[in-house]
Amino acid sequence: MSNPIKTDMKLIFVWGMMLFPLVLNAQIRTGAEQIGKLLPLLEGKRVSLVVNQTSRCGTVHLLDTLYRKVRIVQLFAPEHGIRGKADAGETVSNGRDSRTGIPIVSLYGKNKKPDPGQLQRTDAVVFDLQDVGARFYTYISTLYYVMQACAENDKEVIVLDRPNPCDYVDGPVLDMKYKSFVGMLPIPLLHGCTMGEMARMINGEGWLGNGMRCRLTVIPVEGWKHGQPYPLPVKPSPNLPNDLSIALYPSLCPFEGTSVSVGRGTLFPFQVIGSPFLQTADNPELDFRFTPQSLPGYDKNPLHKGKICRGMDLRKENSPQGFSLHYVILFYRLYKQAGYAGKFFSRPQWFDLLMGTNQVRTDIQDGKPETEIRNKWQEGLERYSRLREKYLLYESL
Repeated sequence: MSNPIKTDMKLIFVWGMMLFPLVLNAQIRTGAEQIGKLLPLLEGKRVSLVVNQTSRCGTVHLLDTLYRKVRIVQLFAPEHGIRGKADAGETVSNGRDSRTGIPIVSLYGKNKKPDPGQLQRTDAVVFDLQDVGARFYTYISTLYYVMQACAENDKEVIVLDRPNPCDYVDGPVLDMKYKSFVGMLPIPLLHGCTMGEMARMINGEGWLGNGMRCRLTVIPVEGWKHGQPYPLPVKPSPNLPNDLSIALYPSLCPFEGTSVSVGRGTLFPFQVIGSPFLQTADNPELDFRFTPQSLPGYDKNPLHKGKICRGMDLRKENSPQGFSLHYVILFYRLYKQAGYAGKFFSRPQWFDLLMGTNQVRTDIQDGKPETEIRNKWQEGLERYSRLREKYLLYESL
């Protein structure tokens, strides 16, 4: 394999969208880019892949890279599908990959876990998805179910690791009473792990149940450390089109349990917030307007479609880091001042599932400041931080 050219990451942005990287930072090599380590692990085996549009070996999809080198028997499709064309929450169907003809088994429909019959056809499952570091991003739940199914059926899992682009430890640890597909594990909202580290934690802590462990191999990233920025070369889902949206995602995703739009149905999702319930005259800080529309490739039926939303353009803000409740608390206060407090938490149960607790919502409704709300989850966060240390594969900057 030729030596990588050392260079800086350079990106092109148009209308707030990352179109493509001009030059990848070749000092960082993801697990998928270390084909020389992967191929010997797959020799003579029937292989299944859990992949999507982020599963790249260089600029080529991992499936296309391995297609003629490995006996691939099936593809397991997570949320957004194998090639990443399904909208958020849209059911992914079984079928065949249009380029290779390999059967596709959906893990984002009625069935979110491989069944024994599907696993009988395979010897090893290769998992390669780019996570964004937030507990409610569903690729962690897919990893959990794949590992659990493989442990139950004595199949090997190989995780091709990738950097965490939102690499912080923050937010409430999931109360398991609020376990769901947007929160399967007792980890904080920002977990500070790569997928390989998370797989090691799932195995090591016995979270698969019944004392099970999965036969697990992780191919680590080369040339990356915790805390090192990693601009994503491919957007991880339709509504996270650039690095700013990914950085804001942990703080804005809880709005999905409210009547506030996060810009779905625009070209800048998760970079603006607004609502038709608020008036600019009453709130001078709401200096931006947008109108969500049906937008193929982003969202076909966004919240407040066709309505003018008044709010904030966060593309003007300083680069966000970690997790903040500032925006949710601010907009709840603005709703309350406008007499619409009862309309804010339009889906309170969903908000609680995203947060992993009902404590945050009830504290916001009680008018508590962010510092007081945060104090309640610090003890759990400290316990998790000590636990996390056991499973780290990478040093910190």
